[in-house]
Amino acid sequence: MKKLFLPFMLMLCVIFMGACGNDSSNSETSSANASPGKGEPTSSASEPPSKNGTVTYQSELGPIEVPAEPQRIIALTNAPNVLSLEGTLVGVDEWTYKNPLFAEKLKGVEVVSDNSLERIVELDPDLIITDATSKNIDKLKKIAPTVPYTWGKRDYLAQQIEIGKLLNKEQEAKAWVDDFSKRAKEIGDEIKKKIGENATVSVFETDSKNFYVFGNAWARGTELLYQAMGMNMPEKVQADALGPGYYALSPEVLRSYAGDYIVLSRSATQDNSFMQTDTWKNIPAVKNNHVIEIDTEASSYSDPTTLEHLLKIFKEGFLNQ
Repeated sequence: MKKLFLPFMLMLCVIFMGACGNDSSNSETSSANASPGKGEPTSSASEPPSKNGTVTYQSELGPIEVPAEPQRIIALTNAPNVLSLEGTLVGVDEWTYKNPLFAEKLKGVEVVSDNSLERIVELDPDLIITDATSKNIDKLKKIAPTVPYTWGKRDYLAQQIEIGKLLNKEQEAKAWVDDFSKRAKEIGDEIKKKIGENATVSVFETDSKNFYVFGNAWARGTELLYQAMGMNMPEKVQADALGPGYYALSPEVLRSYAGDYIVLSRSATQDNSFMQTDTWKNIPAVKNNHVIEIDTEASSYSDPTTLEHLLKIFKEGFLNQ
């Protein structure tokens, strides 16, 4: 029995050691292939998002998960603000596309609207910016994260900062706002020192049929003139245009809305024969050569690019009269 028992025990030891080796190997393999379990985070929640990660943006309709660094943006509104922060656009609204100030930056970018759903799908956006009044917001949301904005809900500077938040470039947006506000006020003070503290400025626009006078927040340089530079608005303009934003005029009443200086927004492609009429020529600001012309197509926004463009025009126009 002893002779039989010893070999038998040796054989069991060999089998047992082999089994232990296999268990150890299998355990190591399982550990190497296992996904991180609960309590084993792959990254800290406080770490900045990765290039392809997302962040939560507080939109008008609630929190939205948007790309931390969007690479293919379709902007159906606020496209000029996106461009000023070097956002990468693949689709843009028609009016921005036609603006001569953005022609170079929009080469290769397609014109789309909130009705161009099939084309928007083909453009494969990772972020869509649209107007809050769009009837297709729910459809756009199915294509990509969609952020709506209500026009006029924020002032022109706050809107730029808001786009900065969306694009993860808030600091850049704030830096521009601070610098621009300072420069615009300094130029405004310089202008008022020359033309008089009480001098008034009107902003007119004409198309082929109508005249308009604007309040202090309807583009055409109105935010720049009245808010940033502190220029004075004629009392009649305040009464009729400040609230609604603009007021339609007939040529016969232009004179009563004209300030000491006139900023005239007009298009070179429209009929401008009114400028040869006695009604226009007899306005005191026109007689005194106090008219500064701006291109309607290049002044219909209040984004950084447009405002910088108009600031140069106003500085030269008022100070070099």
